Amino acid sequence: MPNSYIGSRGQRVVALGGGHGLYASLSALKILTRNITAIVTVADDGGSSGRLREELGVLPPGDLRMALSALCDDGEWGQTWRDVLQHRFSSEGPLNGHSLGNLLISGLWELLGDSMEGLDWVGRLLDTKGRVVPMATVPIDIEADIRTDEGMKTIYGQVSIAQSHADIESIRINPPYPPAEPEAIKALNDADWVIFGPGSWYTSVIPHLMVPDLRKAVVESQARKALVINLVADAETTTMTPADHVRSFHDHAPDLQLDAVIMDRSAECDWTDLSAAAQLCGAKVVAKNISDPHRRGCHDHLNLAAAYRQLFVDLS
Repeated sequence: MPNSYIGSRGQRVVALGGGHGLYASLSALKILTRNITAIVTVADDGGSSGRLREELGVLPPGDLRMALSALCDDGEWGQTWRDVLQHRFSSEGPLNGHSLGNLLISGLWELLGDSMEGLDWVGRLLDTKGRVVPMATVPIDIEADIRTDEGMKTIYGQVSIAQSHADIESIRINPPYPPAEPEAIKALNDADWVIFGPGSWYTSVIPHLMVPDLRKAVVESQARKALVINLVADAETTTMTPADHVRSFHDHAPDLQLDAVIMDRSAECDWTDLSAAAQLCGAKVVAKNISDPHRRGCHDHLNLAAAYRQLFVDLS
């Protein structure tokens, strides 16, 4: 493994996920390094992102916007442009519910004709401490098989799955072989660390394992790899324990080995079962204080940064 810090920019870290979970992870990581690449899901089919995706045929920009906002500079310039990016219109007309950042990103894509170039321009505007790339070059759709009293049933779409409160057995993506973003593959090849989660399990974390070329790059990467378990169950994981999350990860990518499974020290769970599940992936459980005591179910980015820092030192 490389030294703990490379030059003045820090370790090369790739974080995979989407939404608020990835936002928390990136907010922590940018304290430690400027060598961050966020690989972001492109499955959102609801709200402003879903409308722009349907109307313009673009990648859903919302999760990409969130990742850019998380990586923005902490000074007045970066924070102001972050707030501009996150601003959401409220009106009686067609702009209602649209995020200004989603419109800006979509406009740049239309103007430049290149998704990565557009995202990089927004990154320059925010002076981001890292880079944001989509996991695939085309939008994807997710479908999930769920267990019901009447037997197995299939539900379709990110929004439907995210709100399902269902017992999810497995997921698939369409198209089944989307082209991975080349910059994502390059980042994984060059990484010192690859971090999955936290985030919506079946719509933000697991989909990265469903893009064949992306999964291959993760498996073959010489980087250390960690999985951050969510603090509380959500509508996608109402019946799942932390150990179930790890087993699900292993089921969807049995050839992917992890080095660490990070869990909040105060979590009420079967730690023995969690350790057994982690061993399936070749990982050890790392228990740290990573939750925000004032906001249930939310990570404290300073605590999470301290956990990452210690992990980088211990396993370098």
